[in-house]
Amino acid sequence: MALPRRRHQPHKRARFLIPTISAVSAVLVLLFFCFSFLVPSPTDIDHFHHRRHYSSMNDGDGDGVGVGNGVPVFRVPTSGGVYDRDIWRSKNAQFYYGCSNASSKFAKAEDVTRPNRYLAIATSGGLNQQRTGITDAVVAARILNATLIVPILDKKSFWKDNSNFSEIFNVDWFISYLAKDVEIIKVLPHRRGRVWTPYTMRVPRKCNDKCYTNRVLPVLLKKRAVMLTKFDYRLANKLEMELQKLRCRVNYHALKFTDPILELGAKLVQRMRMNTKHYIALHLRFEPDMLAFSGCYYGGGDKERRELGKIRRRWKTLHISNPDKGRRQGRCPLTPEEVGLMLRALGYGKDTHIYVASGEVYGGEETLAPLKALFPNFYSKDTISSKQELEPFSAFSSRMAALDFIVCDESDVFVTNNNGNMAKILAGRRRYFGHKPTIRPNAKKLYRLFLNRENMTWGEFASKVRTFQRGFMGEPKEVRPGRGEFHENPSSCICEDSEAKAKMDLGPLKRGKGSITTKKDTDVASEDQNMDDDLEWSDPEDYEDPSNEQVKVPYNQTSLDYDALMTEDTELDELLSD
Repeated sequence: MALPRRRHQPHKRARFLIPTISAVSAVLVLLFFCFSFLVPSPTDIDHFHHRRHYSSMNDGDGDGVGVGNGVPVFRVPTSGGVYDRDIWRSKNAQFYYGCSNASSKFAKAEDVTRPNRYLAIATSGGLNQQRTGITDAVVAARILNATLIVPILDKKSFWKDNSNFSEIFNVDWFISYLAKDVEIIKVLPHRRGRVWTPYTMRVPRKCNDKCYTNRVLPVLLKKRAVMLTKFDYRLANKLEMELQKLRCRVNYHALKFTDPILELGAKLVQRMRMNTKHYIALHLRFEPDMLAFSGCYYGGGDKERRELGKIRRRWKTLHISNPDKGRRQGRCPLTPEEVGLMLRALGYGKDTHIYVASGEVYGGEETLAPLKALFPNFYSKDTISSKQELEPFSAFSSRMAALDFIVCDESDVFVTNNNGNMAKILAGRRRYFGHKPTIRPNAKKLYRLFLNRENMTWGEFASKVRTFQRGFMGEPKEVRPGRGEFHENPSSCICEDSEAKAKMDLGPLKRGKGSITTKKDTDVASEDQNMDDDLEWSDPEDYEDPSNEQVKVPYNQTSLDYDALMTEDTELDELLSD
């Protein structure tokens, strides 16, 4: 009986072995599927690598030393460190000041303005793009010896703000302040008892004074009233000195916001200073529209390409062939994390208060998390004001932008993350009013540094950031006169107190803290800055169709038909970087 039991034993074992093998196989297959979901796809490897950088930012106090194999550990300190400069002031700023008064040779408006010669302007874009148009419109009227009609603001662009000039700017102050320079009236007078319809036309971008006298003046002499449409950046960068100073009088003195905007703006500034002596204002400029237009790639894989590609299709003639190229060439905004690392390397510690002017950030809170970890004192107009306070402004994008403008202008340090209109206007304004520090990332050099930061210590990284940022900090004479946009670098309106500077230069030259910038330092900074100025940023508001049609439409100051005024290329000019 024992022998048969031995003969049937293998069959009995097999009966138990097969289910066991099946169960183990099922577990292995399940683990395989789980693993495949956890491991990023090849297209997401860059994004994963980017997140891994953030995990290494432990806000430690150490510099990071080699572990085991000698590879440096990249540790971000909580403090900004101690450097040989005042991080809240520009060097030698006390020797430079804004000067835009007209000379005795500049004739009064009443002596040069011709009768029956009226110039109307239809601006384009959002608040700051329109501000450049308003400023240049005054100068254009002066060139043509014409009476200027208070400019009409764009109501049909991306911003869809139906505010009139008088609802954003103090129109009476605007007219009275410029009375000696240009005659300005609020509305075009009636002609023979009827509404006067001006002849509409468009001038090329960067049109100089001869361009206006050759193109516009003959039409103005014949039609008596002319409207220039889509008026943004339609005046040359270089003009004679008196006209440049007129530009500055308009931009820095005549254009004042209305009292409600100024009052709430002052409250926001006061609240930023309640718990800190100094604060940074950051124009983050990391909205989906901006990233889509720039065509830049940030390592988000197929999801990022799909989302931004969908937005990009709204610009029908915009084609992006190499998404990585823009980042390498420094034509793209830094990520919020990269901005935070740059600021920490420049000396701003974790206790620094930051006001962020930004719309919807691409990636939301996940994208902002590294910046907030570096600078937890993180504010915006929405966090330091009540819903009731913002309610009168919230439906008007330009009025909301005006509030951000005020807080950024009053900040001790302004950081711009792209070179759009707001960045240019504020950079120029801050130079004019005392050279308050304005930091523009040297994105081309910083991008390569960010990619390699895990291969160096924090000390090495911070040192290189400070080196790369020379010439990008808003210092006096950082940009050579005449370089860059005039609204960004109003060199004709910046005067130097050479006598006071000479006395300082005669003093002992001290090294270290408080030392004077040497000529060598200034020259290197200027060269680096101006090399970068030769690169044009990808900016939606400057994306212009070359067409220059002339159209005739009825004119009415309170109800302008923008659909008729603006040709089909309006879609390409919708402002995304204000």
